[in-house]
Amino acid sequence: MESIVNFSLLLRAYLVCVCPLLEYNSTTWSPHLKQDIDTIERVQPRFTKRLPGFGNYSYCDRLRTLQLPSLELRCLDIDLVWCYKIIFGHVSFSPSDFFEFRLASVTRGHPYKILKCHCSCTSRSTFFAERVVNVWNSLPCDTVDFSSLSAFKRTIERTDFSRFLCFPEFL
Repeated sequence: MESIVNFSLLLRAYLVCVCPLLEYNSTTWSPHLKQDIDTIERVQPRFTKRLPGFGNYSYCDRLRTLQLPSLELRCLDIDLVWCYKIIFGHVSFSPSDFFEFRLASVTRGHPYKILKCHCSCTSRSTFFAERVVNVWNSLPCDTVDFSSLSAFKRTIERTDFSRFLCFPEFL
């Protein structure tokens, strides 16, 4: 009984205290280099391996058993939600300051496709070109729901983003 309480208490403490620190302001600082993503991603494997009874499982098995997404996937979800908020006016940014929309009629995909612009500013080009635009434009039109923020969040929870992640094996 004591190990079950300790296990759930440790997992809850991790989710409440550590994850918010790792995810805080990730749309601004989130790295795009594989070695930087790996450095941040190492926090979660270290923690999950130390949970009672999980020391002999692989990291992927621990994630599946604990029903935890990888940190990289959570940061991608946060980026997509911010993109949604900017495009649909849920934040006080003008979408035209960040994105150019495709003006031609879209024959494939959803109607909110973004033009991938080249930018000399490293931080802007990394966030918008590398991390968000490619994923946003590839959202499946038959399953994506843009009707509300909560509907959009449910959509991205059900979508497989493994081809966009540096470490898809951690899904």
